[in-house]
Amino acid sequence: MIAILAIVFIFGYAAIVFEHPLKLDKTVPAILTGAILWSIISMSGLEVVGEGHDLGTVESVLLYHLGKIAEILFFLLGAMVIVELVDLHQGFSIITNRIRTTNKVKLLWLISTITFFLSSVLDNLTTTIIMISLLRKLAPDRLERIWFVSFVIIAANAGGAWSPIGDVTTTMLWIGKKISTIGLMTDVFIPSIICIYLPVFIASLMPHFKGNMKQGVGDVVSTTERQELLSSRVMLMLGICGLIFVPIFKQITHLPPYMGMMVSLAIVWLVSEFIHPEVNFDEERRHLYSARHALSRVEMSSILFFLGILLAIGALESAVATHHADGHPVGFLMAAAENLQHAVPNTDIVVILLGVLSAIIDNVPLVAAVMGMYPMDQFPIDDKLWQLIAFTAGTGGSMLIIGSAAGVAAMGMERIDFIWYLKNIAWLALIGFLAGSFAFLGLYPLMH
Repeated sequence: MIAILAIVFIFGYAAIVFEHPLKLDKTVPAILTGAILWSIISMSGLEVVGEGHDLGTVESVLLYHLGKIAEILFFLLGAMVIVELVDLHQGFSIITNRIRTTNKVKLLWLISTITFFLSSVLDNLTTTIIMISLLRKLAPDRLERIWFVSFVIIAANAGGAWSPIGDVTTTMLWIGKKISTIGLMTDVFIPSIICIYLPVFIASLMPHFKGNMKQGVGDVVSTTERQELLSSRVMLMLGICGLIFVPIFKQITHLPPYMGMMVSLAIVWLVSEFIHPEVNFDEERRHLYSARHALSRVEMSSILFFLGILLAIGALESAVATHHADGHPVGFLMAAAENLQHAVPNTDIVVILLGVLSAIIDNVPLVAAVMGMYPMDQFPIDDKLWQLIAFTAGTGGSMLIIGSAAGVAAMGMERIDFIWYLKNIAWLALIGFLAGSFAFLGLYPLMH
């Protein structure tokens, strides 16, 4: 029966990976796979392990996983609404409207730096969309622009890796008590810096970034600056402070992160109800800047995708595949980890290979699987394993344009060709990824 679970998961995962050729939203196979796996477990009478790796009923173990998943989903939902509220009030125009340079090298460093730090507070997908909108004004020529967009992808993924709220995978590890805020920022910040700035330094020496930007409209979508509103500055500062407040709230109260996110969401929502974005602001236009409108812009399919894939991973984690000599039950993913450990004894190499793999497959289920494979009693919070997987899973996706949400968004918005990115950018992303990984492995013993 375990083999059937594995086969169903592989088919479901294949449908997720090939969503574009199949023309099927990846949310559908994700939800279907999660539901089918738990149905098979329930109908077959398979033993399941829950919290503490003890045997339990299917209902209790499913409820346990659903509770852990809900923590992640409500956290992400709160963050998404805050970002959309700031965007509705055109808060990000405060940043984007102030870049004037036309020198390619200066622009490359500036864009990469803004993206790197912005994505540590926002998610890398939102950051990428904002920066592409900016580049459409600064780089009218599309052939010039896609070079800069490519570095936005690398910078967004690197920036999200050192912050617990910068990437879905780091958020999962943080909520799952695998990493702490201070531990992650201390151990992963310097490798993330190397991951982006080494490729940027190499690129700044290349002929593509010599001289100034071409002047002219080209095929740019819009060269008009977004008009700042009366509320733009307040909402931008409030949104960023609200997101930064979340890990501080957790440190003070010791409550789960989603509670801090709910507090921040409530405050940002409250201010948005009373602030006046325009001089002649009336009730008829209030809905354009409301939290209800922000909620309607949230991509709920992403939330449901996370629900489906995490339920599927939970099923594989819980289904008992074997027993230890002392009779202790071992879940499928735990058994897979033990076999992998025998095949490749060096855990660091395994995690780096998983990072490379994240360029091909979605890093959300990859990290979810790793979290189920390695027990907390052997790998406690802030262990080198968790810090390294936060870095490699977050940055490894930059090596292929389909390897991250940022890359997929850029590919769609700018029609970047897969082969073009592979030839021109993949090797730079690989250099940054490997340099950052080796820097982490070299610095970790010195810091601990």
